[in-house]
Amino acid sequence: MRFIAVLFSVLMLIASLSQAVGPANVTSKQAQALLAKNARMVLLDVRTPDEYRQAHLKGAQLIPLGELNRRVQEIPRDRPVLVYCAVGARSSTAASFLSSRGYREIYNMTDGIVGWYKNGLPLQMGR
Repeated sequence: MRFIAVLFSVLMLIASLSQAVGPANVTSKQAQALLAKNARMVLLDVRTPDEYRQAHLKGAQLIPLGELNRRVQEIPRDRPVLVYCAVGARSSTAASFLSSRGYREIYNMTDGIVGWYKNGLPLQMGR
């Protein structure tokens, strides 16, 4: 009987871990394909307002990383989220944070807006 209880506990743990998938890392080229395929995707820029004004991806919502904890409710839970920053460090932190808050489909653009630019992909300047 005890064996069955232990086996059941192990199976439940495995099932819960398989549900806890973290953010997916994607390159800027992969991110472009994701955006083209899914018009509902939320594009989240976690850089500073000054960086955002210099250049950003069209349609991006700006929530600087330092404000994310306070403003997380502004991000829809029922849509996939693609997070980016300059080179992928801040977006990795933000993507992990969102995942820990129960957001299910999170993508981190590992090469950031710098990679986007280097690949010749379109940017929006100014506000």
